[in-house]
Parts: sequence; C-alpha cells; structure tokens
Amino acid sequence: MAGYVVALTGASGIVYGLRLIDVLLRRGDDVDLIISPSGFQILRIEAGLKPSENTVHRDIKDYLEARWGGYENPGRLSYTRSSDLLSSLASGSSLRRAVIICPCSMGTLARIACGVSGNLIERVADCVLKERGILILVPRETPLNTIHLENMLRLSRMGAVVLPAMPGFYPLPESVDDMVDFIVGRILDILRIENNLYRRWRGDAGP
Repeated sequence: MAGYVVALTGASGIVYGLRLIDVLLRRGDDVDLIISPSGFQILRIEAGLKPSENTVHRDIKDYLEARWGGYENPGRLSYTRSSDLLSSLASGSSLRRAVIICPCSMGTLARIACGVSGNLIERVADCVLKERGILILVPRETPLNTIHLENMLRLSRMGAVVLPAMPGFYPLPESVDDMVDFIVGRILDILRIENNLYRRWRGDAGP
C-alpha cells in the first residue's frame, strides 16, 4: 500500500490527526509520524497521552486500538523525532509524495510559507512542495488574523491544500467522532482514497 507522512503540531484538534493515522493504518498504509514538542503537549492535554520520545510508537498504537478498535494486517507506523534533520524524510529523494500536517499550528504554517526549515516537519513540507507532491495543512484556529490569511494564500498559490478543521453539519452528525470523521474523510478525498467516513451531499435529497 501507499506511505504517508503525518505530522502532529501544537494546534488544538489532535484527534483529527490521530483518527487519520488510525484510518491509514487500518487500510494497510504505512505512516511516518513526526510530532513537534508542542504536539506532545497537546497529546497530553486533549488525548490524555504522556508519551516520551522512546514510547510514542507503542502509546499511539495502544490509544488507537482502545478508541477505534483493533484491526488485522495494519500498516507500519514509524516515528521520527522532529529534531532529526538527518532523517531520510528530510530529502526529496525519499519519495514521500504526500504529507499531512494535522493539526497544523499557525506557527508551523507561517514557517512553511516563508521557506523556513527549522525542524523535520517544516523540512518535509518544503520537500514535498519542491517535488510537486501533495501537502495538506489542517489548521485549527479562530478567528484568523490577516497574517494567517496571507500565509494560507501564499501556500495555496504554492500548490498546498489548506483544509481547515471545519466540520460540515449537513450529514447531521450525532457525535464528536462523526465531526472528526467528516474532516478525516475530506483529507482522504484529497488523497484520492475512497472512504465512507461521512455522508455525502446528494443535492436536494440531502445527505
């Protein structure tokens, strides 16, 4: 199956990224995971996880199975430190053609927009842009100031997909998980991955 880079940064909404990882692994896809220092803090606050750099791989997988159930023949989950700029992921020759930063903090978004590669997350985003791959940024911030909007516009013009965490309500969600799945489903749509995580709009007939 395919391989994807998923990065978790210090924006609220860490469950979006965790659910995305879960769905990709469940499909049998491989996931290269990177977490910023602030992302570790959000994991603790919003998901109750307190992983260290040495236990994050096991802790994330245990969380996914506890929340969404186990699965057979999962893809491979690999973790790389955000400080490891010598990682193979830091080169366009690694052939990683799809990178999803979910959630994406406004600081991370701004540095990518300016071409700053101070950590592996920013470098991987830079690489996928220059290699004309798929970069999906999932910001979770409100309200937005002019700097945020200008940075998003700049990245959109570069070819990135800016997919704000704005769940739709026409599918009539019954739970927070339904709203999470709406966003994850839209990410999968951009990746051209068929999914039924949310009910699609059917015109006048509704979802």
